[in-house]
Amino acid sequence: MTRRKLRPDERELWQKVAHSTTPLPQALRRAVETPQPTSRRKAEPEQMDLPKAFGIGTKASMPHGRITTPQPTPSPKPNMDKKTFGKMRRGKLVPEARIDLHGMTLDQAHPALTRFILTAYSRGFRLVLVITGKGERDDPHNPMPRQRGILKRQVPMWLRMAPLNTAVLDVAEAHIRHGGGGAFYVYLRRTARS
Repeated sequence: MTRRKLRPDERELWQKVAHSTTPLPQALRRAVETPQPTSRRKAEPEQMDLPKAFGIGTKASMPHGRITTPQPTPSPKPNMDKKTFGKMRRGKLVPEARIDLHGMTLDQAHPALTRFILTAYSRGFRLVLVITGKGERDDPHNPMPRQRGILKRQVPMWLRMAPLNTAVLDVAEAHIRHGGGGAFYVYLRRTARS
């Protein structure tokens, strides 16, 4: 293989680049320099001992012999009264209104939810139930995995965004008697007149 000679414009560009750089300090220069192979054939890569590199077969080290268990992440602190929040989570409070978003598309569900929450807020309701469903069951024969329960994921986000965040005090998953994982309790703020 023969090396190509630089054209005059390439040589000029190289000169500009070479003059704009500063040389490496002597200590780094030694670390960067690599010995040139003496023969023209390619150097063969070193064989890596993969089990050793990944620690297969070695004993795992434990800090001072103790087994540490991961601590559960604390649930977000409720914005509402702790006693009322506990009653709500246990299903002791009865929702004053409910909306069922089953079978709706995102384009249908968002305006329906907005209208429902703002109407309930204007009527002075405190606790409403939003039923989203858990989503379609996964088809084990479908080669494309799909996310399950798009409304279940979107509704809490919508409730925390404008214009609904002005009316909503807290959102929590419903008790099993009110729909469990397929529904949300929405605790509304007090209106100015109540």
